[in-house]
Amino acid sequence: MQKMLSEVQLEQIHKSSVDILTNTGIDFLYVPALDYFQKAGFKVQGTRVFFTEEQIMRHLAAVPREFTIYGRQGKDVIIGGDNICLAPGYGAPFVMDDGKNRKALLEDYKKFAQLAGSSPYLDVTGGVLVEPNDIPVNIRHMEMTYNLLKCSPKPFMGSASGKEEAKDTIEIAKMVFGGEFVAQRPVMISLINSLTPLKYDERMLAALVEYAEAGQPVITASLAMAGSTSPVTLAGTIAVQNAEVLAGMVLTQVINPGTPVVYGAASSITAMRYGSLSIGAPESMMIISASAQLAKYYGVPVRGGGSLTDSKIPDNQASYEAAAVMLGTALSGINFVLHAAGILQYYNAMSYEKFMIDEEVCGMVKRIKKGIVVNEDTLAADLIKQVGPGGEFLTSMHTFEHHRSEFFPASLSDRSAYDVWGIERHDTAARARIKMKERLSEEVNFLDKDVERAIRSYMEHK
Repeated sequence: MQKMLSEVQLEQIHKSSVDILTNTGIDFLYVPALDYFQKAGFKVQGTRVFFTEEQIMRHLAAVPREFTIYGRQGKDVIIGGDNICLAPGYGAPFVMDDGKNRKALLEDYKKFAQLAGSSPYLDVTGGVLVEPNDIPVNIRHMEMTYNLLKCSPKPFMGSASGKEEAKDTIEIAKMVFGGEFVAQRPVMISLINSLTPLKYDERMLAALVEYAEAGQPVITASLAMAGSTSPVTLAGTIAVQNAEVLAGMVLTQVINPGTPVVYGAASSITAMRYGSLSIGAPESMMIISASAQLAKYYGVPVRGGGSLTDSKIPDNQASYEAAAVMLGTALSGINFVLHAAGILQYYNAMSYEKFMIDEEVCGMVKRIKKGIVVNEDTLAADLIKQVGPGGEFLTSMHTFEHHRSEFFPASLSDRSAYDVWGIERHDTAARARIKMKERLSEEVNFLDKDVERAIRSYMEHK
């Protein structure tokens, strides 16, 4: 894939971000974070922190280039290097249901958790799959964590809603994995968002501090909107995003050197006609690609968007925007892909049908990332000579032995003859609903009964 930025341009953006951090600074609206910076020798004026280039690069050098998030039953995930980790949609308050938005409920959350957990292509179950509006805010984060752990042995995403929410997540993880295990190894990852332009709020910082002190990984991410919360030019927006993300990453290392942290790129453009965020635009993909280059420049893992779209329903627009961004994200070298399945309406809603369709695209993308294996066996030179001109390979043992590993096993994509398709005439959305119901028909529980009782008791006494 063509690189968005030349080496000269990378250096220009780096220097611009350093200038922002050195001369303008970042506001950190949380006293414990300011205390950490002051003790580490950073210039702090009120809530504003200033960074020198030497401080930035020295602390970034402590960030692990690659790390493992541990699941259960061997469902570990490696973040960094050439690896790609796919996570479902995140944070939507609504569910797209029968062509209309409705508030997401706990039942929706459970279903998406089960779909993510049973997915052959998603690597983590996610975090705030949707906001379960029928659950009180004070226990919502625990209910989500409990269901993520119940539905799958895969790694999960921790709550970033504040200090107590982060502490609760860590405590629940200790019940499942054991306190000593959690103290020594990453078992989750959390999303910490800046407040563009050039701020981090108290809620996110409180969670960041808790996770960094516990050695649990975080993604420090910026969602700058070119033309509204950042300059309208892509270069200016990337410079602002880069400054915010670097500041958050440095804080994790000031708190606890060696804490795994991921460079988070979520910025896109403002749809100027409406003043709203647009994530399905080509510029979104361009920023993701440039961000991947910047993260490699600093030698750190990187997160980018997945199946992103501005479409309101799972229609053709949703498909072509999501597939284009998802493929571009993967080919850019993004390590952690958030919103890989289900998201609609610039992060505003989740769709069951789109989840299943996006999942199919995720499988295709992973197949493309896998590449072509070239060796004596796959070149099949002897077989080609044996079959010769005018022969066929369909009935050969070589075909039987290799077709499953060589070809992507499409589940939703209809590759049958027209006459076969014409019997039921199901479109993609209909096939998606059928597959979804099949997956949700099974009862799942990956928690030991005693552990489950301990978690429920903990939640009831909060």
